[in-house]
Amino acid sequence: MITDSINGNGKIKMHRYHRLLVVIKQTAFEEYSQLKLRGQAPKALRWKRLENRYKSHKKCVNELLGVLRHHKVDFTCVNRAELDRQHLVGVDLIVSVGGDGTLLSAAHFLDHGSIPMLGINSDPISQEELSIGSVKKKLDERRSHGALCMCTADTMHKDLPKVLNGSARISHRTRIQCIIKSTFSETRLVPALNDILIANPCAASVSRFRMGWLQVSDDNSHSHSQKKVGTVTRFAGTPFDVVNSINVWSSGLWVCTGTGSTAAVKSAGGQKQNTESNELQYLIREHMIDNQLEQEIKGLNNGFLKSDEQLFLRWNSRKGKIYADGSHMHHNLELGDEILISNEAQPLQLFMPNDG
Repeated sequence: MITDSINGNGKIKMHRYHRLLVVIKQTAFEEYSQLKLRGQAPKALRWKRLENRYKSHKKCVNELLGVLRHHKVDFTCVNRAELDRQHLVGVDLIVSVGGDGTLLSAAHFLDHGSIPMLGINSDPISQEELSIGSVKKKLDERRSHGALCMCTADTMHKDLPKVLNGSARISHRTRIQCIIKSTFSETRLVPALNDILIANPCAASVSRFRMGWLQVSDDNSHSHSQKKVGTVTRFAGTPFDVVNSINVWSSGLWVCTGTGSTAAVKSAGGQKQNTESNELQYLIREHMIDNQLEQEIKGLNNGFLKSDEQLFLRWNSRKGKIYADGSHMHHNLELGDEILISNEAQPLQLFMPNDG
């Protein structure tokens, strides 16, 4: 049933979205309070700071629910840690309340990209806190910048009605599809909105892998008349030639979207992209290159995958991990696993500020 509300002119305005799922962050204060009851909380915690952040977050949540009730919108709430696919049934808009981490975590459940997302930064950093000076020492570095959030606790009262009535700007963001082929299984990871990191689980250990680009082989791919460069692999029964492949000894590999290009990849020396670009960017971390090959390989350290290209890796270390959008979602790798990376995941519909 489509809901409606009365605007300032006394007229009934139809809502474009009428069944919402509100995904709520569990704050550090709540998590550490549970550990404290078991005598496991770290001694150095700044409880007052954590409590202040918790109060700001809860205030935002309560005000948001008040706004939704005012507009007579049907909604349900779920804790971020308890979110499951069953909560998405019948939902036509997801609202995440917390920061970028909460939005990224919720987006992992949206494989098909058919449900749009709205992020609300419940405890934003103020401009005063970002300024250089004495205030800098008081900045809580653990607070979210909310780069993926359309609005904040301070602006949601005017921005949320725009979303509900369909006048807000929606952006279609490219996501990363990652498929891992092991000896007896093939696993498709959740779509990553920001980035993936492929590395040895021990930061001090070398990540060894062979990296190349895929081109689909024809039915005669094994013919001697066809030139092969690299090796031949097979995903879902389709043979591929791996071309322009190189052996890599490094600290791992970053792959990001345009959305995630301003995060870890940029800090590691990558390039900033248009946030709505459909190209993926890759960056080899601390590539150990033989002096004789430096000129030939160095240019491959950082580059882009166009929409029709796929990146291939064969993992050559005993252990490894793939991290999707941070450390919470990860997949273990074993020696010989093959990894296929592309932008073929369904884009995410993400509400953004009209000027962003």
